[in-house]
Amino acid sequence: MDTLLRILPLLIPVLIVDSALAAAAVAHILRHPHYHFGNKTLWLIIATVLLLFGPIFYFMFGKGENE
Repeated sequence: MDTLLRILPLLIPVLIVDSALAAAAVAHILRHPHYHFGNKTLWLIIATVLLLFGPIFYFMFGKGENE
């Protein structure tokens, strides 16, 4: 428990940034129909299940070019 209390100040900003990225990815997925790979359902699952890396994967590999 002591270890958790020591790393909590570092963990909170990471969780806030991660939540903001996930929200931005989900909003973008719902608004845009064009994807490099996969479809809307696949990217929603990736962005929400893989919270830390899912949104990053979407913005790097899934986001369509003609926006």
